[in-house]
Amino acid sequence: MSELARSSDATQLLAPIDFYFDLGSPYAYLGSELIDTLGARYRRQVNWHVFLLGAAFKHTGAAPLTQQALKGSYALHDFARSAGFHDIPFRQPTRFPVSTVHAARAFCWLSAQDPLLARGFAHAIFRAYFTADRDIDNIDTVLDIAQSQGVARSSLAEALGSVALKDSLRLEVDRAIARGVFGAPFFILDGEAFWGVDRLPQLTRRLDGEAF
Repeated sequence: MSELARSSDATQLLAPIDFYFDLGSPYAYLGSELIDTLGARYRRQVNWHVFLLGAAFKHTGAAPLTQQALKGSYALHDFARSAGFHDIPFRQPTRFPVSTVHAARAFCWLSAQDPLLARGFAHAIFRAYFTADRDIDNIDTVLDIAQSQGVARSSLAEALGSVALKDSLRLEVDRAIARGVFGAPFFILDGEAFWGVDRLPQLTRRLDGEAF
């Protein structure tokens, strides 16, 4: 058996890393730039799951960090500082937070057809918002970005208006919350949850087989 085949078989035998994200979360953006490299290093498939922080906030009573007393200015500083720490380009969007419903529905639709294309679209949305300050809550912007990734604009536009796709996203959000997902980024490895990009070192040690 070739080395490539053995590597592929090993990856299939190991449980995946589940990565939950909201496309408007700066920390989820940072996580999205890091998690696939980490997964590949440990031969773990990474499954990307979009959800909506707003829905989780209804359960936890939380609010966006920038809207919380005492935390707002710190959060804005930490977004940029964390990006710099990880050497990831970042520009604080002019409008923050914004609705990511259209983008999330688009991801669901693409993921059902081509997970790799959906992942590329998610990267493009994140980077458009957090490096180019584009208005990702605007449906035309979402369609423009999808089209730039090779997606048929008219097909996606039609899908975004469908009840079926709205229900699909709602189901994804319900599944995430049922698994205990309450923030972004949120990672689940072998049944253990890790919340936040700052938990990646702990996730890495778990992947190394360490108990602590």
